[in-house]
This record gives sequence, C-alpha cells and structure tokens, in this order.
Amino acid sequence: MQNQIIINHIAKETGIAEKQVRATVGLFLEGATIPFVARYRKEKTGGLDEVQIKTIQERYNYYEELGARKETILKTIEEQEKLTPELKNRIEKCFDKQTLEDIYLPYKPKRKTKADIAIEKGYKPLADFIWAQNGVTDLEAGPDAIKGAQDIMAQQVSDTAEYRQYIRRYVFCKANIVCKVTKDWLDKKSKFEMYYNFSENLAKAASHRVLAIRRGTKEKVISWKLVVKDEELINYLESKVVKNPRFVFAQELKEAIADAYKRLIFPSIQTECFTTKVLEAETESIKVFSTNLKNLLLFSPVGQKEILGLDPGFRTGCKVAAIDDLGNYQGKATIFPTEPFNKIKEATEIVLKLIKDYKVKLVAIGNGTASKETMQFIKKMVKDHKLEVIPVIVNEAGASVYSASEIAQKEFPNLDLTVRGAISIARRLQDPLAELVKIDPKAIGVGQYQHDVNPVNLKESLGFTTEFCVNFVGVDLNTASSSLLSYVSGIGPVLAENIVQYRNQNGAFENRKTLKKVTKLGPKAFEQCAGFLRVKNGDNPLDNTGIHPESYKIAQKIVGQLETVNLNDYVTEEVGLPTLQDIKKELEKPGLDPREEFTYAKFDDNIDDIKDLKKGMVLEGVVTNVTNFGAFTDIGVHQDGLIHISQLSDTFVKNPADIVAVGDQVKVEVIGLDLDLKRIQLKKV
Repeated sequence: MQNQIIINHIAKETGIAEKQVRATVGLFLEGATIPFVARYRKEKTGGLDEVQIKTIQERYNYYEELGARKETILKTIEEQEKLTPELKNRIEKCFDKQTLEDIYLPYKPKRKTKADIAIEKGYKPLADFIWAQNGVTDLEAGPDAIKGAQDIMAQQVSDTAEYRQYIRRYVFCKANIVCKVTKDWLDKKSKFEMYYNFSENLAKAASHRVLAIRRGTKEKVISWKLVVKDEELINYLESKVVKNPRFVFAQELKEAIADAYKRLIFPSIQTECFTTKVLEAETESIKVFSTNLKNLLLFSPVGQKEILGLDPGFRTGCKVAAIDDLGNYQGKATIFPTEPFNKIKEATEIVLKLIKDYKVKLVAIGNGTASKETMQFIKKMVKDHKLEVIPVIVNEAGASVYSASEIAQKEFPNLDLTVRGAISIARRLQDPLAELVKIDPKAIGVGQYQHDVNPVNLKESLGFTTEFCVNFVGVDLNTASSSLLSYVSGIGPVLAENIVQYRNQNGAFENRKTLKKVTKLGPKAFEQCAGFLRVKNGDNPLDNTGIHPESYKIAQKIVGQLETVNLNDYVTEEVGLPTLQDIKKELEKPGLDPREEFTYAKFDDNIDDIKDLKKGMVLEGVVTNVTNFGAFTDIGVHQDGLIHISQLSDTFVKNPADIVAVGDQVKVEVIGLDLDLKRIQLKKV
C-alpha cells in the first residue's frame, strides 16, 4: 500500500494533521523510537505526545499488514481466474481487515460444503434459475434437486459481504449476551454466581464482565449465547434476495435464506461479535494494567539511603538484608520475632547490630505473611531504643518471581532465594522503577484479568509503559542495571549488557561521549539513547540533564542568561521553541527527579486481622490495584478491601482511575464485611 495513502487514512482516523503524521512515520522509518521522537523531535511532530505517536505507529503497521494481505488475496483469486476489474478495485480500495475478509470469503479455499456437493451433482443450473426468479424451466425439480439448489443458494447468501456486514453490525449493537449455569454447577457456589442466570446488551457490557464470562465458560461453570430477533434479520435477507414473491419457487428460496442465516451466517457472526467484544475488553484490561503499572513504576523513591529489607515469615523466620545508599548488598540475617518462636530479644540484638553496622535509615517490610506482626516488632524496637529509623510497608508482589529469576541469580549467585527477596524489597523502597523493571510485569499483580488477555499484546503494552517510565525519569549510566538500561530508547538487552560490561572493565563513565566506545553502540543508537542517560559528577554538567548532546552548543549559549533570555532569539530551522523551552527547564533544575516526594501510609496498630475490623471504622490505606469496577486497598490486615466505583466519590464516577491511582494513600471507611469469603467493602472518605 502506498505510503501517502496510508498517511492520509491515519490523519483522517486520528484527527492528527497529515503533516504531523508524515513526519512521524518518516522518523519511524529512519529507526527512531517513540520516547526519542516525543522528547527530541517536537518541531517535526508538532509536539505530539507518546500516546499519539504510538497510535500513528500502530495504525501504520495495521495498514502495512493490510496491504500485504491484499496482495495475497489478489494473487489467490487471480490464480482461480476469477479476478475481475471490479473485484480488484473493491479489494484495492478496502481499508478494513474484516471487510476485506468478507469480500474474500466466496473465493477463500475451504473444506467441501453442502453447496460444493450439490454443484458436483449438477444442481447449479436449478439454483441459478430459482435465484433469478423469472420464467419457467424444464430442469429437473425433484426433492433432491431442490434441496441441492437450496444448499447452493444458502451458500451464496452467506458469502455476500454486504449481508454479513449488516448482520454483524445489527448483532453487535442489539444482541443480548445470555449466560446460564452448567449442569455440573447447578447447586454449587462459585465466583461466577452472578452469571448463573444473566442477560445484558453485548455492546454495553463492561470489559471485566465480558472477561469473566469468557473465563467462566473456559472453566465450564457457565455457558453463553447471543440472542437477537432472528425474524428481523431473516426478513432483512428476504428483502434483499426475494424479488418476485409470486415466483413458483419463492417459498423454497425463503427456506434457503432461513437456512443460510441459521446454519451459516449467525453461528459465525455470533462468534465474531463475541470475539470483537472480548478483544475490546482485553484492550481495556491491558489499558487498566498499563495505567496501574505506570503509577507503580513512577511511585515516589526514597532515594539514596541505607535500607534494611525484611521479607516476613512465621515458621521459616523473617529474612533480613541490608543495602547501602546505592543499592549494593551489605549483609543478611534470619530472625524469629513472631509466632511460633517469639525470639524477640535475639531478633532485636541482630537487627540493632545491622542498623548500627550499615547506618540504616529506613526499614522496608514486605506486605505478605507476618507483615503486620513484623511491623509491630520493628516499631516497638525503634521506640524502645529511640532510633531515628523509619519503618515502611512495601508491596512485595513479584519479589519471589524476581528471587528465582536469572537476573537475581546473576546478581546474587551465592545468596538464598529468600535473601534475594529481602534485597528486592529494600531496593523497591529506594527506587521502585530501577527494581521493578527486573520483574515480568504480569507478576506484579496490578491488572484486571491480566492472565486472560492476549499475552503478546499485553507484553507489548506493558513494555511500552515501562519504556515510557524509564525514559521519563532518566537513567544513571554508572549505576543502572542491565535490566533498567535495556528499556532506554535505542538500547535493548544486548547493548545494555555491553554497557555494563564496559563499565565493569573500564570503570565509571566520565561523560556521555564515552558511550561511543561501547561495542556495537553506533551513531544511531547513541542518538536515540544519549539524552535519557545521566552521568552524575562527570566532566560535563550537561551530561546530568535531559538535554541531548546535539543541543549542547545552544545550551551553553543560554546557560548564563536564564532569567533574562529571550528564547525566540535562538530559534533556527533545526531548533524550535519547544526544544529551547525544554533546554531552559533542564538548565534551571539540572538532574531533578520528576517523581513526587516520598510519603508513606501509617496503618492502625490495633488492627491486625480482618476479624478486628468493624463497620464504621475509618482507617488509612494504600491503593494496590485499580480496576474498572473499583480500587483494591491495603489497610494492613493481609486482605485487600475493595472500594467499589460507587463508593469512590459522592458524585458519579465514570472511571476509578480518574479518582485514585496505585500507590495513593487514602482514608477509608469499612462499610461491609464477609469473614467467610474474606471480603472487605470500603468507602473512600
């Protein structure tokens, strides 16, 4: 498909100016990444943001794939010697994959059908005669011949693109999705109970309910079907096909139409419509997951402080690990301050020594099993010994996945899995972004039915989100792990390893220019990555800013006159006002971390278990996950409570993400409890 045609369609679809689309596509074709284009090519794109740029990229890829599919279809039909100029024109002017497949359907190789068998038996002339609906014939019209002709006509109705498109639109908009419980689950409870006898308009069905229905069907707890007014759609087909109601074979033709609808069209359209809705739901689910991941990755870092990480446990004890202000492992221990051992004196001595030896400023406690009990132990110890140490609960989701990963084994080959987990918990407090990029995002657990969505699409979206966060914050070239570096624009896993290897062999990078000495890091990769990498205390202060090396000369011209500079005086064909404004902003606050200042929630010391909760209690909590139906919140009892969307505000809430985000500290009121199902209903106050 010609580039200009694609660009025109993208501009029309997105409402983005053709000039901007063309420039953005051109940058992609030159090998530019989304973060680089958004940050350093604002003049060319007209200031498009990451989401708009990504949309252009996705639509461009869609039309490229569509063009390749058209070529295959044209070749296939041509080989069948059925490609007419009119058909070729229809295919070439088609810009929708589903419509293209509808056009191709009559020519698509398929298993032998009833129509094929009828044609082999010689019933095609009779079918053509009945279809034409005029005149008389001396063709054999016995029961077998009529049935064969009807099979041929039914196939003809089914293969007509116009009819399928109309029915597809009708079904998607007007069908109800109806669910019933299966026989095996008739008298059993399950998480799918609300769908045991359920009906809802398909088009209006919320994404989380659609994914729940699919999961319930997979687990054979429920079944589903789409229900529409079949007679309306059959009447539509008759209005299109039946031209002569008084024709001698009009009734037989109507029977063929009804057969086409019931046997050939509706079953496939039903599947297509549900699949379309599922894909929409998956897209929404991935969007929710990506938003939560973004908020988690950009959560406030404590920064360069010495931290003691605790991975709590009862019988197996609490694993303790100390890290220095740069995240380097210092020492470890195992303590047993809780049930069933209660070795509080011994645990206190061990922790006090670690705090003293490694000048610990904060204690990071994982929020899993024994978390609350361990926090109480640490708090009492801090109070009794008058320590200037702050204990903080840290979300440990995915820590066990990291502990067993190749990355963890490579970082700490001689340490036990649980100690690696304690180190990860400490590092998450120090810099959530730097640590969480080492974990498969799916294991972090901030999604909505994330295990039910297309894994390829999920990985791509979460990768884009992680890449955005990493490049938004910037990366310290001399301390970043290969995992973190791999998400920097233009680098990837191989170059990330090469950078770390160079650093290990040659010491710290003194400036960005040294990057050019890294194996396989060529001019293009340097262009894409340099602006996102920071060199602290290097030989060029600009290397610790978001200013790209290509703009150093102009940055040096204006650095001495920041308060009085008129940026318009420095506008050129290559450097516009947006870039100059970014340069000035960076020069005013060089090396500034764009993330918010660190704060932490304080759980009620008197609440240890769900049994301690009572309706009406007002507590402090931390939002751990946001879905389309509400926000899950940790209130310190090992079981997250749900603030339903209806309880997030006194006014109507369309999207919970408009009110809260993962990591937010909130005050909540307990409004409902189910101890058997361990469900806590909360209201935001």
